Amino acid sequence: MTSTDLYIEFFGFSERPFTLLPDPDFLFWSRAHRRAYSVLEYGVMTRSPITVVTGEVGVGKTTLVQKLLQTLDDDITIGLVSNAQGGRGELLQWALNSLGVETDLTAAYVTLFQQLQDFVIEEYATGRRVIILIDEAQNLSVEGLEELRMLTNINSNKDELLQLILVGQPELRQMILRPELRQFAQRVTATYHIGSLDCAAVAAYIQHRLQHVGGSGSEFTADAVELIHKHTHGIPRLVNKLCDVAMVYAATEERRIVDAAIVEEVLDDGIFLPAVQSVGEAAE
Repeated sequence: MTSTDLYIEFFGFSERPFTLLPDPDFLFWSRAHRRAYSVLEYGVMTRSPITVVTGEVGVGKTTLVQKLLQTLDDDITIGLVSNAQGGRGELLQWALNSLGVETDLTAAYVTLFQQLQDFVIEEYATGRRVIILIDEAQNLSVEGLEELRMLTNINSNKDELLQLILVGQPELRQMILRPELRQFAQRVTATYHIGSLDCAAVAAYIQHRLQHVGGSGSEFTADAVELIHKHTHGIPRLVNKLCDVAMVYAATEERRIVDAAIVEEVLDDGIFLPAVQSVGEAAE
């Protein structure tokens, strides 16, 4: 029996409440996450050429993306690109691959662009539209973003045939604001930045995840939550890490409540690596 199994059984949970895997079923709707999701929906519904959502590492961007993918209409063809990198032409290959279009890796840029354009037009002719969603888009270069802008030119006079959704870390937002990308910025119809959770939101987040797996939601004391917020700066992924180990410690000592002393033990033992710097908190 593993330590995580032990605390699941000890607390009577159906599963681990603080898993690090992005799971839409666990999605906690803070005000910032609701607004970010509304921006994503707005971008899809209004056929925005480019929609951008940014946030610190671990705030739940990928979980929001997965939630969006679950709710898209059947008349949308979606291509999901993760960690796209490379120079001119390689981004086209990523895009075509995400849409299931076979390509010749040695083909010229013009040929690849024509392939994508033909695919998008064919989808439009059958009553469908194409969305390419790029996760971890901060890895793209200025040239890559400009290449994406050129892709949005694949449109008819009245309809957007191809939409782009970019999700990434704060560097993406900073890059878009650079003078040389002003044409790209003009194509961005909707954008939102997800900040970290304040202490009250962290308390609600922890309670939400505990109750989702059959807990009471009060397994952590207020002092423990305050300490968790202090050392995670309200980043959900870090909250999960610290809470998960704290519950292992509590179960090992057969304690039903995680108090500040248990959290301090985890921190003192050096198992959890705290956030190295503070990040801006979302207005709640």
